[in-house]
Amino acid sequence: MVKSMTGYGRGEAADADYRFTLEMKSVNQRFLETNVRLPRQLAAVEETIKKGIQSRISRGKVDVFCSFEEISAKNCRLTVDKDLAIAYYNALNELAEALPLQEEAVSLRQIAAFPGVIVNEKAEEDLEAITVLVQQALDQALTVFIAMREREGAELKADLLSRKAVIEANVACIAELAPAVPQEYSRKLHARIGELMGGAPVDAGRLAQEVALFADHADISEELTRLNSHLLQFAELLEAREPIGRKLEFLLQEMNREVNTTGSKSNSLEISKLVIECKSELEKIREQIQNIE
Repeated sequence: MVKSMTGYGRGEAADADYRFTLEMKSVNQRFLETNVRLPRQLAAVEETIKKGIQSRISRGKVDVFCSFEEISAKNCRLTVDKDLAIAYYNALNELAEALPLQEEAVSLRQIAAFPGVIVNEKAEEDLEAITVLVQQALDQALTVFIAMREREGAELKADLLSRKAVIEANVACIAELAPAVPQEYSRKLHARIGELMGGAPVDAGRLAQEVALFADHADISEELTRLNSHLLQFAELLEAREPIGRKLEFLLQEMNREVNTTGSKSNSLEISKLVIECKSELEKIREQIQNIE
């Protein structure tokens, strides 16, 4: 199945204590590159996320953004520094005696607001429970992410097949034109030699030898056979289940090689025009397969 390398997915999972949200997006990349942004206290689950992605994705630059929220007071532990509170209280009273200001008595709220008087000493998060949520959110995100890649991949496949059909039609035309190329060369050569010889007899044997050498040089039957074989492989790859991006890149190089050789060997304006059209379609294919996994 053809899959695009661009995609987006989001997943969320929660229990009574925590909520974990994961978003992922990707762009094309020759190999798989995964960047995970996590809250510092959850650094231990980064490897879980990377392994989960690697198990289902083979290519692309994947950026993962995670958010974490505690939704219960389970880990909230408040402690009171009584000595510090008394010190603040005494300091405020001392300041009140030293300054001629009309102020109300020191309140409990004032004392509690000073830093360090009441401290939230959070207990360590339950990493095992959080890892379960991470896996659930990741599975959700990957399902959406891969579905998007497959939808875009289907569009890419349709486009590639249409361009393959154009190339096949051009190759068929080239195959029809190719046999006439030596004949046309023989006619032009005979006429040219006749002009140069001023009407004198032309050595038919020598002329036939020259035409034979040209026909051998201009023979593109092998190139067309290999090109048709590559086009068949191309169609088969588009039906494969595994990632095919790199194989398509290699196959495209081979197709370009055969088309270029065909253009250089054939001494025909009509064939040259068809070769240019083939090269144009191959270039468009190259651009498209840059985004195939």
